Amino acid sequence: MDRLTSRNKVEPFIEKYRIAMDDYRQGPEGYRTFNEFFYRELGPGARPIAGNEDVVALPADGRHLAIPDLSKVERIYAKGQSFDLPGLLGSAEQAERFTGGSMVISRLCPVDYHRFHSPVEGRLTQIERIPGPLYSVSPVALRNRMSYLWCNKRAMALIETRNLGMVAFVPIGATCVGRIHMTVHEGCRFSKGSELGYFAFGGSCVATIFEKDRVQLAEDLVRYSANTREVYAKMGDILGTRSPKR
Repeated sequence: MDRLTSRNKVEPFIEKYRIAMDDYRQGPEGYRTFNEFFYRELGPGARPIAGNEDVVALPADGRHLAIPDLSKVERIYAKGQSFDLPGLLGSAEQAERFTGGSMVISRLCPVDYHRFHSPVEGRLTQIERIPGPLYSVSPVALRNRMSYLWCNKRAMALIETRNLGMVAFVPIGATCVGRIHMTVHEGCRFSKGSELGYFAFGGSCVATIFEKDRVQLAEDLVRYSANTREVYAKMGDILGTRSPKR
């Protein structure tokens, strides 16, 4: 999809999947390759960012699944599976911080906008790239083998916030997604909704993980996820709010 001849796929793709190009910075003629179109940039105001600093925003366009308590994933995934948080984060020390916490998995399909953004305002304290294979992360695949989340190629970014504790942000590669591009660096500060990076061609997902009792996930996300149903929403919509327990 980096070949110049792939440019011929752009307009048929837009027409077939009814991509709303008014949302984006450039029209169809502005892309030299299909990959450039695939990780296209939004235009100004295309994704309003929800709420004040106590509101957490969804980091990507896509289909979202909430896990309010990572110690109880059997309610969503196949029974007998436990969540390997040290495996996902690449460190037992980091995982200890998020024990008993919550997570939202945001799954992107090829028709979606493929840049991902910070769900919170904060400072990036660490980025670690973790190698791995590129298995499918479709709902069917994950229900049967959740371990694809922590064995696939991924990046792990830690975001320090003022009121929401530490947030782990994990973009995960998948089938046809060999490249995860981070566009931020350790030590930088950013506002909620700031771009953190993008995926090259394919579909994939982002896992956003919170410390225990820091964030109250949005009611509709929790309700639908309890019935193993994803909720479609766009980047900037409400993921949750600061927990009243804090």
